[in-house]
Amino acid sequence: MYRHLLAGLTITAEDGMDLVRNIKKMYERGDGHVHVLGASIRNVNHLLCSFALSAELATVPAKVLEEWAATGFPMPDHDFRYTGVDASGKPLKAIPYKGLALNLPWQSFDIAHELTTKGIQKFVADYQSTLRRSA
Repeated sequence: MYRHLLAGLTITAEDGMDLVRNIKKMYERGDGHVHVLGASIRNVNHLLCSFALSAELATVPAKVLEEWAATGFPMPDHDFRYTGVDASGKPLKAIPYKGLALNLPWQSFDIAHELTTKGIQKFVADYQSTLRRSA
């Protein structure tokens, strides 16, 4: 499963929905073993775009589900257009598709990302503080 944190890329002014689109494209000719998770969805537009892109899973806060419900649970139709913008309305940077040779061993790919490293460090720090409080 590919997990993608949309909110994290928004912090870097990149359009996280492009990454979901790119991952789906990368595996479209695959055997179906990959499921894409749109994680950290922050608004109804992200949710509708994840539906339009056929992401198999999504993590969605209750607030966004309540907003979606308040509008009658709309679903994206074939005319749906997503435009990624930041909190001030500026367009997010596109993440271009880059084809990869998926037959190579995973170790040959650079999977490092600044936000992944920061996220792991925060998780470890939170976990360690929990251990200190319980001791």
